[in-house]
Amino acid sequence: MTTLSVQAVAIAGLNPSYGSASGGGDKVACGERTFLHVKNGGGSPITVTLAATGSVRGQTVTSPTVSVPATGERLIGPITSDLFAGATDGLAAISYSGVTTVTVAAFRI
Repeated sequence: MTTLSVQAVAIAGLNPSYGSASGGGDKVACGERTFLHVKNGGGSPITVTLAATGSVRGQTVTSPTVSVPATGERLIGPITSDLFAGATDGLAAISYSGVTTVTVAAFRI
């Protein structure tokens, strides 16, 4: 499991850096302006799941899933702490149904 570095988008521009999605999942720091960019280079769709840790009026929030189509990409977020921060480390946990040819990056705007 890798903790993704959050890259800040700036007026001067950003040359984004992507890494391979980890088979055991990844983690990222939460933020109101933090999002993920997931690219699927494979021939089959994959599902990205954000582990929800929050609750609303005592009711557990369902972990959202996002389908990334074959050879497609998705922007996912914001990754807010009220919904996704882990109890022990404060990071959001991300899992993938497949990781072959899947790359991911975290951004803050």
